Amino acid sequence: MSDDKHRAVMPLPPHKRTLPVMLARQAERFGSKPLLTIAGRSWTHRDAADAASRRAERLREAGVEFGERVALMCSNRIEFLECFLGCGWLGVVSVPINTAAMGPQIEYCLANSGARLLVIEHEFLPRLEMADLSRTALRAVWVVAAETHGELPLIGALPCLRYPDPDQAIDPAQVGPGDTLSILYTSGTTGPAKGVICPHAQYHWWGVHTARVLGIEAHDVLCTTLPLFHANALNTFAQAAVTGASAVFEARFSASGFWESMRAADATVIYVLGAMVPILLAQPPSAAERGHRVRVGLGPGVPAAAIAAFRERTGTVLLEGYGSTETNFAIGTAIDSPRTGVMGWLREGFDARVVDENDVELPPGEAGELVLRADEPFAFANGYFGMPEATVRAWRNLWFHTGDRVVRDADGAFRFIDRIKDAIRRRGENISSYEVEQVLLGHPAVASAAVYPVRSELAEDEVMAALVIKEGARVDLNELVRYCELRLPHFAVPLFIEVMDDLPRTESGKVQKYKLRERGVSASTWERVKAAGAPATARPPGG
Repeated sequence: MSDDKHRAVMPLPPHKRTLPVMLARQAERFGSKPLLTIAGRSWTHRDAADAASRRAERLREAGVEFGERVALMCSNRIEFLECFLGCGWLGVVSVPINTAAMGPQIEYCLANSGARLLVIEHEFLPRLEMADLSRTALRAVWVVAAETHGELPLIGALPCLRYPDPDQAIDPAQVGPGDTLSILYTSGTTGPAKGVICPHAQYHWWGVHTARVLGIEAHDVLCTTLPLFHANALNTFAQAAVTGASAVFEARFSASGFWESMRAADATVIYVLGAMVPILLAQPPSAAERGHRVRVGLGPGVPAAAIAAFRERTGTVLLEGYGSTETNFAIGTAIDSPRTGVMGWLREGFDARVVDENDVELPPGEAGELVLRADEPFAFANGYFGMPEATVRAWRNLWFHTGDRVVRDADGAFRFIDRIKDAIRRRGENISSYEVEQVLLGHPAVASAAVYPVRSELAEDEVMAALVIKEGARVDLNELVRYCELRLPHFAVPLFIEVMDDLPRTESGKVQKYKLRERGVSASTWERVKAAGAPATARPPGG
């Protein structure tokens, strides 16, 4: 399980672990070697540094200053990376927003981050109609892919401008490894989403550690179908930047076209999340599953049986691992790991414990919360933006508390058991039960709501809601789903709805969600997919 073979992926000296130094170093080392292919556009390693410096000048002309925030809501396009890198070059903080976010979530991210500029793809502009931008610090909006759409609409009182062409190159700002590179929003548990403050050095270490685990070298071609607003896909770019490899970003995940797109990209390394592998295995076997050069993939959260079946059918080794937006690639397997079905073993540069509710370390074999810390400065996030209490709570006793329940086996391997946090994970997305509940409670017919996960056949969570309807009210569940679809990302809309007389509660009135999870899907549960538009009127008891 040693990664000595891959120590060619050496970190930069501590004071140079910044995005501008990463880009400048790779431009010098690899020059005209291909770095990036995305949406029909390509960059060499030299192009990336040049693009970052030219976009930085445009940001500076727009009045964005060191440490201020720029929000990005864009699909997998080169403009996203231009702005992400340009912000890092200028010492400005990028704030990627999930492209599935609707008006309320967009407004929250903008207001919470204090973003001064929003860079948004034209197709997402209608989402802003349900956002009150007067509650934000926005001064301007740049619209990507607006060339064929005529005059741009006025968004409140904000100037709405077409995405400007690059300007002249400028020197990078004096950025330090602990300065913030990006704020990445991760779903809240019992509260709103948290903006994770990710420093430059953390991004550097993401690239180094993941490249070491996967054995990435300069001749590799990395290919991902994951979205760039996620840490996973941003990490793919970091891996290419620190190794000299090439990265290909596909527009989206397609089960039927996955292997053909990997072949077309000439990919050698791939990235899949838990449910993606069972979905791929559910496809009919085809020659395309072997007609590629892919040798290894990163597959966190993939069931052990699916890992074995995937290797047998496709010849691709999937490696497990553990990391979060707040941490880094701290635990992982290797091609020569003695067994599968585990998150992996602790990696060099990190420390881990399994603790009880009082942060007392538990012996091997006992389940508890996983807590982590890093040896190197700024290898982890610096906290939650504008949330000092949440930051102290998560990093208490100088360990980051993951909220995940694990077991450390006698051989040192860590096994995932379940989530302590009240969060739901579906299609690689963390879903805040709190946010879904707030939308449901906004419907005039809903008196109480509890949202919780139920397990699916794809070894991931599905979203289920238990509702109490207001006395005298009636609601069509199809209409309720449409109400949610206008206010929630598509992956957060409940699949299952249970209408109840009352929710199970403690003596103090707190909803006992564990009882709802244990109950799960019952004969009386309404399922959105099976209903397919069929009438489904819910009313309170006796109504």
